[in-house]
Amino acid sequence: MGTTTIRVDAGTYIQLLEMSRDAGMTLAATVRDAAEVLWRQRFANHALRQLSELQKDREAWQEYLAEAEETQVADSWSGDEGYLGVEPA
Repeated sequence: MGTTTIRVDAGTYIQLLEMSRDAGMTLAATVRDAAEVLWRQRFANHALRQLSELQKDREAWQEYLAEAEETQVADSWSGDEGYLGVEPA
């Protein structure tokens, strides 16, 4: 994997450096992890916005729920906590 250089303000650099030291990680690994977390957060927010828009169309939402029910795959989780879904904003 190649590398490159990025510029950040001093405050951000200090924050990343402290997080790196606290976790016993390299600065590069901390930046990589932070980028991954941000990517996942933005992906989830985008998905929630799409679900929220879909819910506004009753017919489309019912079709979505029916399709989700038809394609539901059982997992091996034996807990009785139930589905861990997230309600759209």
